[in-house]
Amino acid sequence: MSGIQEILVIVLIILAIFFIPRLGSRRKEQPKSPSTRFTGWADIPGKYRLAIAVSLLWPSLTAAYFRPWQGDPLPFLYGGIGPVIMGWGLVWIRAGFRK
Repeated sequence: MSGIQEILVIVLIILAIFFIPRLGSRRKEQPKSPSTRFTGWADIPGKYRLAIAVSLLWPSLTAAYFRPWQGDPLPFLYGGIGPVIMGWGLVWIRAGFRK
């Protein structure tokens, strides 16, 4: 009989661990500021739309030129994907310094 009681005590402890913190922290959520909330694709500025379009178009054109599937993929990596990664990396670093 003591085995069932021990199991019930363990289940009660586990339930207490999950439900007691939820009961104590009933705070109202603060609304997000409009500058950090993404409300749709219409909120993306024109320069970022251009950057996304170039990021998709540039590797496609360099893949058509270098044809990495037929031979050495390194020229495509250096000339196609490399500049895109480096450009977005610079944007990311610049955004970090602004904050």
